[in-house]
Amino acid sequence: MEIFGIPLQAFLGQLMLGLVNGAFYAMLSLGLAVIFGLLDIVNFAHGALYMVGAFFAWIMLDRWGVNYWAALVVAPLLVGMLGVVIERLFLKRLYGLDPLYGLLLTFGLSLVLEGIFRDQYGVSGQSYPVPELLSGATNLGFMVLPNYRAWVIFASLVVCLGTWFLIERTRLGAYLRAGTENSKLVQAFGVNVPLMVMLTYGGGAALAALAGVLAAPVIQVAPLMGSNIIIVVFAVVVIGGMGSILGSVITGLGLGVIEGLTRVFYPEASNVVVFVIMAIVLVLRPAGLFGKEA
Repeated sequence: MEIFGIPLQAFLGQLMLGLVNGAFYAMLSLGLAVIFGLLDIVNFAHGALYMVGAFFAWIMLDRWGVNYWAALVVAPLLVGMLGVVIERLFLKRLYGLDPLYGLLLTFGLSLVLEGIFRDQYGVSGQSYPVPELLSGATNLGFMVLPNYRAWVIFASLVVCLGTWFLIERTRLGAYLRAGTENSKLVQAFGVNVPLMVMLTYGGGAALAALAGVLAAPVIQVAPLMGSNIIIVVFAVVVIGGMGSILGSVITGLGLGVIEGLTRVFYPEASNVVVFVIMAIVLVLRPAGLFGKEA
């Protein structure tokens, strides 16, 4: 059986690859959207934090034998604490200023982090094994589905929807949103806004690290893995709408699928299709598909 002249198995394989890439786009753009939407910071260090999360998982396995499942918890916690340090030492001094200052600062931090890991481990990638529980594949009849890739999609959806629910449907999320709109008024009601801001950035950093741990068995763990994906993720956030959490999740998954299918029908355009869509969206709807017009 063929679809537009493409064998069904090849078509579904690319569709699955697109969903996996879309899951990473969704998780990374989710963290960016949370940080921008609540703190008004364009966090260019997000790709570096994604890389650090993957490297922490690899280092813990290589040196101390910490398995994948423990790394899924420990690496995001460590990178989240790194995010807290970054927010307390640097970013808190930029609140209220033009977002360009935050972008330049986080861009500089990303270069520092990449430089540290390049100096220690070089530019070649490190392999991270697929956990034994998720090894192999499942034959669905019409295609063979790698178990780990199915896990990545499932885990990403759970994390993304859980984060959206926390921010949009809980009292804590209401405090976070209110604190960014009028911090003095919220503090007058006894809410510790600086603590919430610090934890928000730490949480966004932890989301990037979690995506890095999930990506480690799929791609080579390398110092430049974050810079290779962050530009696409920024495009995803712009298309979905800056600060729109649900928009970033839906757009990330959708664009991953579109990118995967483009590799089937017109491979030469697969590297630019996301940016072409971004240009069209910016012309027709500058606030993004799910963003609110000013």
